[in-house]
Amino acid sequence: MAVPNKMLAARLTAHGGPGALELVDAPVPSPAAGEVLVRVDAAALNNTDLWTREGAYGLPGDPHARSGWRGPIDFPRIQGADVAGVVVRLGSGVDSRMHGIRVLVDPANYDQDGDDANPVGLLGSERNGGYARYVTVHADRAHNVEGSPLSNTELACLPTAYGTALGMLERGRVQAGETVAVTGASGGVGLALVQLAAARGATVIAVSSAGKLSAVRHAGAHEVIDRATDPWQQIGSTAADGVDAVLDVVAGTGITTGLPSLREGGRWVVAGALGGYQIDLDIRRLYLHNIVLLGSSMHTPAHFRTLVDIAKRGYVRPVVAATYELADIHRAQADLAARKHVGKLVLVND
Repeated sequence: MAVPNKMLAARLTAHGGPGALELVDAPVPSPAAGEVLVRVDAAALNNTDLWTREGAYGLPGDPHARSGWRGPIDFPRIQGADVAGVVVRLGSGVDSRMHGIRVLVDPANYDQDGDDANPVGLLGSERNGGYARYVTVHADRAHNVEGSPLSNTELACLPTAYGTALGMLERGRVQAGETVAVTGASGGVGLALVQLAAARGATVIAVSSAGKLSAVRHAGAHEVIDRATDPWQQIGSTAADGVDAVLDVVAGTGITTGLPSLREGGRWVVAGALGGYQIDLDIRRLYLHNIVLLGSSMHTPAHFRTLVDIAKRGYVRPVVAATYELADIHRAQADLAARKHVGKLVLVND
């Protein structure tokens, strides 16, 4: 496969508004030892792209500081965590059989080797990502998905949103036969939670906005609740004995209000703060009822291998809301920020 010297890329020059993300002709990167060059056929958008551009993650002791996902970012940085494509060039030491294979890229940088390593960096944040025609990644992050019935566009939806959702389900020990509540159920991670929890046999109560409830139900939710009502009161009525787990990407005051909805020994798993990052919590409600409040950030290597197996077998088919060309990245990010869609927005390369 012929590889050019230059490529179009969407590069972040600083934290800020849409103007901080610029389209440029950039050099095609060369894979270092142990790396591969992947031709990006599709790259999905995530909220982390917006928050990284805006510097919205804060710092320990300074929640209003402009910061990337794990701290300061080295600019310029090509954004984009989620990549599906084909390996077109190998760095030294890489198995020659990887050349030409269809891959799904694990976007995480981990703190150590091993199945249970924690993500401490992200493609498009701590290293250049997939808002481009080509990207280099460590060879062991490029997972073979030959034979998957999913399209490249569908595959690109999986790494961050579905990886985060799977991490929440695994860390929250969600099992078949349990009842779970999912907040923010129409977003990327929320809809992934609905699909993956239902696929493993859990009963799913989903909270979303009124205009998206039908789509969330179609994705696999057994009950859907309008977030503009009193969702936690309705969840309490729907699951009279309490839910086994809350899978939460909203946080904020919902944690305080919703904690009584958990059964004794229930689990509340948090992987986002769309509703706010500070809460007033009576800690006695945790220890007197053996409640587990658990933070979950993305996935482990073991989780991602499970996700690749799901992709190869086609157990879950991601919902694609819209596709864009890379040249339309500003419109795509604006649509993402408007939150009028259900499912994932994806950049596609012809």
